[in-house]
Amino acid sequence: MQRTHYNSDFKKQKHSVTLVCDNINNAPNIGSLFRIADAFNIEEIIFCGDAIPIGRRMTKTSRSTEKHVSHQIVDKIEDVVEQLTKTHTIIGLEITENSIELSQFKLQSDQPIALIIGDENFGVSESVLKRCDSVVHINMYGNNSSMNVVQATSIALYEIVNQLHTL
Repeated sequence: MQRTHYNSDFKKQKHSVTLVCDNINNAPNIGSLFRIADAFNIEEIIFCGDAIPIGRRMTKTSRSTEKHVSHQIVDKIEDVVEQLTKTHTIIGLEITENSIELSQFKLQSDQPIALIIGDENFGVSESVLKRCDSVVHINMYGNNSSMNVVQATSIALYEIVNQLHTL
C-alpha cells in the first residue's frame, strides 16, 4: 500500500541548515526551494539580491510550504555571509577549480550549516565563494555541465542532512 504524509511514520526533526540564495529570482524555482526546505525541515531560507517574486506562480509550486518555512529577504548577500560566518560552517554549492565532489565531502563538526546556492544563470558570485569554508559540486556525467538549482539543492541537502545524522 502506498503511504501518504497522513499515514507515514516519518518523525519531524529540525535540521540546523540555513539556505542562502544568491540572486535566485525565478518564481517556480523559489516555490520549489520552499518545498525542499520544508521536506528537510531546515531552519530558514534567506533570499538575497534582486526582487524575489512571491506571487501566484511561486505559491502554486510551493504548495503552501512558504507558510511553514522561516524565510527572509535581504538586499546584500555579503551582509548575510558576514553574519553567518560567526555561527555557521559556510558551504557553497558550485563547480569551481577547487570544489570538492559532494560525495567526497565530509562535515567536520555539528556546527550549523549555511548552504549557499547561486542564481540560475551565473551561480554563486565569486566574492561569496571566497568567503566559504568549503565549496562542493555534484559530478555531472552527461553532456551538460550544470543542473537546475532546485535539483542541485535537493541533492546537496540530502547529503548534508544524512551527514548531520551521523555526527
